[in-house]
Amino acid sequence: MLEESYRVSLDNIFEGPMDLLVHLIKKNEVDIYDIPIALITDQYLGYLELMKSLNIDLAGDFILMAATLAQIKSRMLLPVHEGEDEEDPRVEITGPILEYLQMKSAAEQLAGRNLLGDSTFIRQSDIKDFLSDQDDEVIIVGLFELIDAFQKILKNISEDQRLEITADRMSIKDKISNLVDIFEEKGSITFEELFSADVLKSDVILTFLAILEMVKLCLVRIVQHTQSGVIRLFYL
Repeated sequence: MLEESYRVSLDNIFEGPMDLLVHLIKKNEVDIYDIPIALITDQYLGYLELMKSLNIDLAGDFILMAATLAQIKSRMLLPVHEGEDEEDPRVEITGPILEYLQMKSAAEQLAGRNLLGDSTFIRQSDIKDFLSDQDDEVIIVGLFELIDAFQKILKNISEDQRLEITADRMSIKDKISNLVDIFEEKGSITFEELFSADVLKSDVILTFLAILEMVKLCLVRIVQHTQSGVIRLFYL
């Protein structure tokens, strides 16, 4: 089985709770000023449960945000008496989200500037060739887009394959080595191409954790085509 002691730590390399909120707001195509708090809270908690099941260590900020959302959800359920002019409880997160988006936009603009020698030791040719061939926009994939893709793969696995248990499985380190061999040969590959038609749930989880570790080690860059939704991984 997967190493029980192996855990993925976000270590501020991946997104935080605000990024998850923004991801859910975009995914559900809702107005940031009129957030369906019950829906967003339930989905937020669902992501946390999934990450916990994958042995992904969650920072305290994720738990704090979950508590904040639950509190706002409960306040939204309280009856408003006629004549009372009570502030919308959702303001508590709407303001911080707007501020966060402004800061993130500024940070992305700064990151987009050319830095002297920033790609000296990185093989960017495959990415540049791919981007230059795209008529439509592509975006850098974050943790939560990757989780969405991961869940789609799991949904396509039959119940028999989900229940399969074997005593001898590949380790995270071995899986990373296996992925490196694939990238060395192909340079880039789509997320779906990493999984065969008869893939087992354990293999999907192992591959997902290995990809997260490779992102942390700056071994791969992941982009998504905005129109087709296809996710492609590039070896750096």
